[in-house]
Amino acid sequence: MTASERAAQLVRIAAEAAGDKLADDILAYDVSEQLVITDAFLLCSAPNDRQVRAIVDEVEKRLRDEAEAKPVRREGEREGRWVLLDYADIIVHIQHEEDRMFYALERLWKDCPIIAMPESVTAHQAQRTRAVGSPSE
Repeated sequence: MTASERAAQLVRIAAEAAGDKLADDILAYDVSEQLVITDAFLLCSAPNDRQVRAIVDEVEKRLRDEAEAKPVRREGEREGRWVLLDYADIIVHIQHEEDRMFYALERLWKDCPIIAMPESVTAHQAQRTRAVGSPSE
């Protein structure tokens, strides 16, 4: 079993939305073989609580506008450090980068297939990585 077409569509939209709000380390796993509650996890992080909230807002807006999807459950919004958006087909984890490093969800799901990110997301991440890693003049 692999993630459904609907899950793949939601992952793509959510990843693009997160990328547009400068989320870091955007990664998606097909967890359909491991879990019955969802097909995919999308993980991303941000350096501060305000940016976590901005990413949450953009993901929700884009999924609502482009896929007519609303979360069935939302957790962690008040603290703004780790927000979980459950869309049934996918679960989006938006974490403060410190929490992402501490909880290391990637370790838990490393045996699951990775879902390829849209080119717009990977190109954006590569550009940000080069900009951060380039020597200042």
